[in-house]
Amino acid sequence: MSRRAPRPAATALDALTARLAPATVLAEVQRVWPQAVGEVIAAEATPTAEHGGTLVVACSSSVWAQELSLMADELTAQVNAAVGRECVTALRCQAATSRRWARDGGSAP
Repeated sequence: MSRRAPRPAATALDALTARLAPATVLAEVQRVWPQAVGEVIAAEATPTAEHGGTLVVACSSSVWAQELSLMADELTAQVNAAVGRECVTALRCQAATSRRWARDGGSAP
């Protein structure tokens, strides 16, 4: 009787994670956000909600919120490309309070 080699745990965990992940636009965007927008932007901004194609992004400061608002078309295209379909039509960037940003896992400004 031949014995099969053990499968890597990562393979099983990846399959399980994919099955358990919420099937929402926000969840899809959150998964690809760092790769879509880059590490610098991802460290300063986090997608927090999605309503009818509009992605709400909490930013570490009002300066970041304004900058990302100016880059909205480019970021929307990058996110849609990373997701693999047109699911985000607009960005709404807002500054998070320092306390909220720290609590939710972002770096304080």
